[in-house]
Amino acid sequence: MILDVSIVAIYTLSLFIIFFYALAQLNLYVNYLKAQKKNRTAPKYDFTNSNEIPYVTIQLPVYNEMYVMERLLTNIAALEYPKNKLEIQVLDDSTDESFQATALHIKKLQATGLDITHLSREIRSGFKAGALKEGLKTAKGEFIAIFDADFLPKKNWLLQTIPYFKDPKIGVVQTRWGHINRNYSLLTKIQAFALDFHFILEQVGRNFGNHFINFNGTAGVWRKQCILDAGNWQGDTLTEDLDLSYRAQLKHWKFKYLEDVETPAELPVVISAAKSQQFRWNKGAAENFQKLYPRLLTDASVSWKTKFHSFFHLLNSSMFLLVLIVAVLSVPMLYIKAAHPEWKPIFYVLAGFALSTVIFFICYWRTYSKIHGGGLKNFIQYIGMFFTFFSIAMGFSVHNSLAVLEGHFGKKSDFIRTPKFNINALKDSWKDNKYITHNFSFNTVIEGILMLYFAFGMYSAFIVGTDESDFGLFPFHLMLFVGFAFVFFKSIFSKA
Repeated sequence: MILDVSIVAIYTLSLFIIFFYALAQLNLYVNYLKAQKKNRTAPKYDFTNSNEIPYVTIQLPVYNEMYVMERLLTNIAALEYPKNKLEIQVLDDSTDESFQATALHIKKLQATGLDITHLSREIRSGFKAGALKEGLKTAKGEFIAIFDADFLPKKNWLLQTIPYFKDPKIGVVQTRWGHINRNYSLLTKIQAFALDFHFILEQVGRNFGNHFINFNGTAGVWRKQCILDAGNWQGDTLTEDLDLSYRAQLKHWKFKYLEDVETPAELPVVISAAKSQQFRWNKGAAENFQKLYPRLLTDASVSWKTKFHSFFHLLNSSMFLLVLIVAVLSVPMLYIKAAHPEWKPIFYVLAGFALSTVIFFICYWRTYSKIHGGGLKNFIQYIGMFFTFFSIAMGFSVHNSLAVLEGHFGKKSDFIRTPKFNINALKDSWKDNKYITHNFSFNTVIEGILMLYFAFGMYSAFIVGTDESDFGLFPFHLMLFVGFAFVFFKSIFSKA
């Protein structure tokens, strides 16, 4: 009896927190709709007046990027901006043969009159944050644009972003990520599906509501003074971008998000790379919650609504842990429900939490239709993508939950870069990529066990209940089975 009560209590609490997270997303959805109706005007530099064109430094933090360095440098060199007001720093921590190839390419670009320097460190302390901080010491620019190695900004990117710094309170201008290989595979499609939601609804919704948003580590510009005022780059979390973003906004710097400026990039095409990226992002978010939320919570200058949104922003990754708890407990819940018919009112209330799924369905449709367009055909495709995405996202929940727990409990780990592939079309292959890891993880075993566990959950629907069947959770268990099967088999067979 005590065990049954405990399971029901933990299950209910987890659903309750997820429901409040859904309400926070719904509020961002409302903010997004309001933002579309608002005529957004902002002071801008007049670039027809050369005196108003500020000096800009572009920082390219790279580490063993053999497959994409030539593409990156060629693209950055083509950016439209006065050469006498532009500096490019290649912050190269590489330890392989890509370092020499990069050096040769940079010499060719220097010969064209481009102000580009190749900077390296003997000790790679602080990882990406350390490289950015080191480059900042000699950066000539008043504004610092940052691009990861797989990003391909359009030629007019600086002309679209730098003018907004006319407002002296603006500390960061962030642009929306695009995806050059969105349709490469199901894995890239679901990654794009998730990122589109963040970069359209969440970023716009938070920015419009004057809540804290985050610089996304790349495809954005910092005011150098803002970086220094906020305490500079720090490498004590795996998401140095989120860390500095919150510290800057606690110093009352404003962030400007440009939804209409798209910066294309490459998505990971193999599951080991996607898992590596997800682990870093999810653990880093938990680390930043522990580091920054107590300070934010006690800051009287921050509104209660922003504190509410920041709570779920920084705990975004922790939803994976709650989903995993709900998933694992949902199977015994079938048997508890059958054993305690007197608890029927409680289970009716719990069924009401399905409203969370309805809220997510509405919110994600908004971002999907923004990218793909509306209409019945796209809506039908969206339904399939929505349930596929959530199935596979739940399949990642073991991997991501372990990352979250490490972040909350302070276990430190190295910054593991996401390997780049130079994948642009379906014909391109990643099979010979030297940076792909081949280590077998015990997490994969757990994912396989959970696949079988939720198969048992589906079987249980036929044998439990007052009528010897209860299919209320069958769709949920089917999604979990599919999600864990996808992640399990991909993890085993997606090897070079």
